[in-house]
Amino acid sequence: MTRVGFVGAGRMGEPMVERLLSAGHEVTVYARRPELRQRLAARGAVVVDDAVDAASTAEVFLSCLFSDPQLEETGPRVVAALPAGAVFASHTTGSVSLLRQLAGQGSARDVAVVDAPVSGTDTDIRAGRLTVLLGGPGTAVDAVADIVASFADPVLRTGELGSALAVKLVNNLMFAAQIQTAAAAVHLARDLGVAQEALVEALGHSSGGSTALRYLGGADPADFGARISEFMAKDVAACEAGARELGVTPEFLLDIVHSGPLPLTSGTPAAR
Repeated sequence: MTRVGFVGAGRMGEPMVERLLSAGHEVTVYARRPELRQRLAARGAVVVDDAVDAASTAEVFLSCLFSDPQLEETGPRVVAALPAGAVFASHTTGSVSLLRQLAGQGSARDVAVVDAPVSGTDTDIRAGRLTVLLGGPGTAVDAVADIVASFADPVLRTGELGSALAVKLVNNLMFAAQIQTAAAAVHLARDLGVAQEALVEALGHSSGGSTALRYLGGADPADFGARISEFMAKDVAACEAGARELGVTPEFLLDIVHSGPLPLTSGTPAAR
């Protein structure tokens, strides 16, 4: 059993906490919403009133915050409160520079930092099959890997701190580009008189298939784009900021993302 601190128990974070508790870990979680606090307490979590309280006794602290601004507000306070030898792991798709700042802060106190971005959905978490990427010092990564195995499979080590976020940057741009391509393919099939269901089934057994097309399935592309637009816009913006920060220019992928039929970013044309 490991003492785990947790912040960010939202749509993705709540099932993570549930899986951690089921695996026998002692979980202390900071949550603001009364109904969420009640649910987590009923499942066995220790619910506290501040993220610092969730950090004070943690061996591993998992942060599942939505964005860099949230991590920038909470992360330094948590790292400052963690005991020596603890590990702070961030699931946020954000900037490498912020994590390096947190790592610099933690190094003076023997607190390690790991980037731990994820790929998947809350359904994947509940099934224990979320993909988690881990970048950072080897012993710290090992400690986090043992914890996230409660809800993740596979858990993939990518290298030094920041490498997992670099892989996530590429993945998210690929996914956004493929979603745009999948929506365009559905529109083309309609113009050719082919039903969307027939197209998705056929391409699922052919070289033109993709995970993005499988996610789209039989949903109307416009409705699907509207459902994911908030999350995709955040992730694409993070990818663009991360690319600038790392000095790379993925213009080809960004051109596809911005010019496709779905509204995945500000300025992207609306679906027809």
